[in-house]
Amino acid sequence: MSNRPQAASMIVLKITNASELVAAKVGRFLERLTPDDLDSFTVEDQVIKKMIESLAAEGLKGEIAAVNGLDIDGEQLVLNEGLKVRQQATF
Repeated sequence: MSNRPQAASMIVLKITNASELVAAKVGRFLERLTPDDLDSFTVEDQVIKKMIESLAAEGLKGEIAAVNGLDIDGEQLVLNEGLKVRQQATF
């Protein structure tokens, strides 16, 4: 039996309607004043917070991260320039 740790599987979540969600919550005028990246980060941060709460309540342990520069194209993961972890948390 090997003592080598097993590779973890990952779930990748891509949020595609952050601007629309922010506009619905704060209004179109304010949404137009904020950059799309800020909208995406705000929504991602809230999703991460809620996911951590839910997963931890179920007894799961792991890590969650917001990653810039990673995209999904069908069954392919595409690594773009500027790939970096924007936020990481352990639960």
